[in-house]
Amino acid sequence: MPELLKNKYYNRESLHELALRIKAVYPLFQVDDFLSGIMDETWDGLELKARVRKIAINLGTHLPADYEQALGIIDKVIAGFPIGFNDYALVYFPDFVEVYGQDERYLDLSIVALERYTISSSSEFAVRPFIVNHEERMMRQMAIWARHDNEHVRRLASEGCRPRLPWGQALPSFQRDPSPVLRILEQLKADPSPYVRKSVANNLNDISKTHPDLVAKTAKAWYGKNQYTDWIIKHGCRTLLKKGNREVLNIFGFSDTDCVKVDSFALSAESVSIGEDITFSFAITAKKATKVRLEYGIDYVKANGKRSRKVFQISEISLKENQEKAYTKSHSFADLSSRKHYPGIHSIALIINGAVRENREFEVLAAE
Repeated sequence: MPELLKNKYYNRESLHELALRIKAVYPLFQVDDFLSGIMDETWDGLELKARVRKIAINLGTHLPADYEQALGIIDKVIAGFPIGFNDYALVYFPDFVEVYGQDERYLDLSIVALERYTISSSSEFAVRPFIVNHEERMMRQMAIWARHDNEHVRRLASEGCRPRLPWGQALPSFQRDPSPVLRILEQLKADPSPYVRKSVANNLNDISKTHPDLVAKTAKAWYGKNQYTDWIIKHGCRTLLKKGNREVLNIFGFSDTDCVKVDSFALSAESVSIGEDITFSFAITAKKATKVRLEYGIDYVKANGKRSRKVFQISEISLKENQEKAYTKSHSFADLSSRKHYPGIHSIALIINGAVRENREFEVLAAE
């Protein structure tokens, strides 16, 4: 089993190294007190973000009370790493800014610090309370960051204002009205960095969950002018594609819902136990030359007995007239940390260009 990130990044060895780096530039730093203040009886039970916060709070306890002086020490510590160093492990430095730098008198210092520290780690989480409390000021700053030479700073302009950033503080204002975010993404829609483009796409995908029509309109306006932008649009519309949004499907050429004939759609069994796989197969024949997006949906039984569909992509292909293609796919019903399975009648649907073409029910049995 892979090592948990909280143990990989934040353990006694790594924190001892941090303390020694700080003491090298700030001799008054109390290494043992710093470590004992962090790794107390609560440490083992803390999750990743809680560990980050505990480190940041203890930095504030053992660095000078003068905020600007403390930032200067952190700057010297970061300068000790190789040029180009970037690691999530240092995210406690932006978190320090979030904890101790939100006072109005520190705002200018904090904004510049978040910019500096995102280059070595990421300020995507720390910047969010600043956006909540100083939205207009911070969105002007995001627009400046979107033009920065460094890709990590440009990514912060997008990632920091995602309405639904995983693990991050929600930005309800942008959930209600994402237009300020779209103005930032407009600046980054053809960014040369894949790192930045992925963030822009994820931001669009966030927005699509509450404003699908707006994202569809944006996708239509942006698509077909730049290969970088086209990738962003495709990745950013992934939720809308899975939901069968007709306007978005049309953008990518998946407009014909009756373009193929389906034959021999079948399941390998009428039931499957939790922990096992079920296999399904089918064949398609193109009625004419066309683009085809193939997906399947599983209607899972939830804990309350109701069913909820999750869609999985099979492929996107271009077929010539009368071209045939056969598929056999397996789907696992093993429990995961992100999905628990429940006994009951499930169903599987074959989806072609957003339209359900076949549907079969089967039973999921309790694990033996």
